[in-house]
Amino acid sequence: MGRLFGTDGVRGVANADLTAELALGLSVAAAHVLAEAGTFEGHRPKAVVGRDPRASGEFLEAAVVAGLASAGVDVLKVGVLPTPAVAHLTGVLGADLGVMLSASHNAMPDNGIKFFARGGHKLADELEDRIEAVYREHRTGAPWDRPTGAGVGRVGEHLEGLETYVDHLLGVLPNRLDGLKVVLDEAHGAASRVSPVAFERAGAQVVTIGAEPDGLNINDGYGSTHLDKLKAAVLEQGADLGIAHDGDADRCLAVDHTGEEVDGDQILAILALAMRERGVLRADTVVATVMSNLGFTIAMEREGIRLVRTAVGDRYVLEEMKENDFALGGEQSGHVIALDHATTGDGTLTGLLLAARVAASGRTLRDLASVMERLPQVLVNVRDVDKSRVTTSAELKAAVDEAERELGSTGRVLLRSSGTEPLVRVMVEAADIHQAESVAGRLADVVKSALG
Repeated sequence: MGRLFGTDGVRGVANADLTAELALGLSVAAAHVLAEAGTFEGHRPKAVVGRDPRASGEFLEAAVVAGLASAGVDVLKVGVLPTPAVAHLTGVLGADLGVMLSASHNAMPDNGIKFFARGGHKLADELEDRIEAVYREHRTGAPWDRPTGAGVGRVGEHLEGLETYVDHLLGVLPNRLDGLKVVLDEAHGAASRVSPVAFERAGAQVVTIGAEPDGLNINDGYGSTHLDKLKAAVLEQGADLGIAHDGDADRCLAVDHTGEEVDGDQILAILALAMRERGVLRADTVVATVMSNLGFTIAMEREGIRLVRTAVGDRYVLEEMKENDFALGGEQSGHVIALDHATTGDGTLTGLLLAARVAASGRTLRDLASVMERLPQVLVNVRDVDKSRVTTSAELKAAVDEAERELGSTGRVLLRSSGTEPLVRVMVEAADIHQAESVAGRLADVVKSALG
């Protein structure tokens, strides 16, 4: 069995990979590890548990709640809310632990478990490793102290979570959105109620699509990985912009008034300039991953904004931001972290801040996004290969070296194994799209032959 935790919690097919037994066991282990770390010292521990609308989230929530309560943790269920809302509530409710059940942008059959520490921050790698180790110890029959009587955890509900979170979002907006018409694509996910309420209260005229979750339709043809319907709706409605979330609403992509996509790199660039203008972009620095477009790098250099790169995964962006007190960071996929206002990527907040910039500047989103030119970037996902050998294969290294010589200074190659799916990602950037496609195709073939 490989490592359970990926770059964003534990994820897999619900009731096959991610079972009720696993969810319960990990929750017990998390309670024990945080107790060992002194998190609960001197008080009775409390946890916040939320989920996205997936049908499997119902039984997984029950398993997580049972595991925590059996370990002596009081539990507040906050229901269906975005991941950043659960993180925020973990902080404002003074909880020692937060748990979010979601597989983010993955298809409905998948689900996942994300843990948050006190304050709503993602757990450090070493804590996740320890939770996994304790879970495996318990599976082998290692005894653990089970509270009895009044020592068991109590379970309740916190029904005010949506209002608390929306009030927080509106409280950090730099200006209102009056006069804007916005189409929101909620991916039939966790933000289906939250995001429309927030945008309307901020003053925008709101049209929603993909906002009828039934437990089975999350991410199905809607959301940040399926932008066609949003593009069509923006044009049909004559909207100023469109905002797309994923299933748990920790990411945001956008569409301008002409129906053109505005990706996470462009959103980061727009927000970086807006924050510098307001004097809140600390150290004139933005944090992004190695997957960010070369055009983003060029734009930031031209604008005099320093770019710090990290490994792929918003957790690594966040670690860099916290360690060096940076205010803004994110990923091309739309995970954007405004650290002064959120402890994780927040798609609703990002969309609100982007719309606020459009409203305040009087410029179109298309005009604002022109601050950077996206260089052609081709991404190929290669499945059914041994992703653990992506950094050790001599054949693959030789192919990458040859590709980099061909591209020279006008492009780059990046190979990485996915942290959430069983595949290897081949990314190639070049000044010419045909060259990028050709190089990416050749490298994908080598990945298949070398790692198959």
